[in-house]
Amino acid sequence: MKLLVVGSMALDSVETPFGKEENVLGGSASYFSLAASMFTDVCIVAVVGQDFPEEHLELFRSKGIDLKGVTRESGETFRWEGRYGYDLGDPETLGTYLNVFQDFNPVIPDEYRDTEFVFLANIDPELQLRVLKQVKKPKLVACDTMNYWIENKPEQLKEVIKHVDLLMLNDSESRILAGKASITQAARYILDLGPKVLIVKRGEYGALMFSKEGIFWAPSYPLEDVIDPTGAGDSFAGGFMGFLAAHETVDQAALKTAVVYGSVIASFAVENFSVRRTAQLKKSEIDKRFTAFLQLSRLD
Repeated sequence: MKLLVVGSMALDSVETPFGKEENVLGGSASYFSLAASMFTDVCIVAVVGQDFPEEHLELFRSKGIDLKGVTRESGETFRWEGRYGYDLGDPETLGTYLNVFQDFNPVIPDEYRDTEFVFLANIDPELQLRVLKQVKKPKLVACDTMNYWIENKPEQLKEVIKHVDLLMLNDSESRILAGKASITQAARYILDLGPKVLIVKRGEYGALMFSKEGIFWAPSYPLEDVIDPTGAGDSFAGGFMGFLAAHETVDQAALKTAVVYGSVIASFAVENFSVRRTAQLKKSEIDKRFTAFLQLSRLD
């Protein structure tokens, strides 16, 4: 089943202790769609500038990703520059240049409006609300956000959260949104805002899923080589939503399995800069690491 993502396509310049890359493919919709395309058909709504390389668009097309919702506007593409320390935690942002993304007004093509699985990537909550008004009764709407929107547009964000089925945040975002130090207290507060499910992405400590059915935890994979964590969260979301869309169900068992598949895809994404590792992924590699993930928490 087709999956719709609305988010950013960008050109990133990233420095980590293991190297530096300039003007590589980035953006939430880029990471998400390439991850999700391993499981299902994906369509993107995003904007790029005149400087966005055609080879990147060809990469998406080669994965069967529908680009009818991607517009090319006069001006430069959204760009982000960041630097990571040895802990590979939150990066130091060296520059953010919105460029054509500043005037992004997501218009959902008619053929996308009845898509049953929708992901609102990390963009202005006012834009997320516009998207919600354009789609027709999707089976599942999931949403991501960040500290900037939590702190600067809290009421608009809470309005979005009220209308989505599933919210994805990281540890610190969950605590800031809820104003709680305890992650379980924060989860209870956030679920009361409206979503049925909360996913808390915890990087090297795995991922937690909270719902009225209880709490589920998936570990992170113990990698030997972590090169660039940029886009790990979006890659997790792509794997998670891609699995659900492919199986056309959102029951508890499917959600738990989706958390593990999201963790699997994210573990590959950090092994190289940009989307290079994800773009080269094979289904056999995913299946093998999925099995390895399941073994991490077995007691026998």
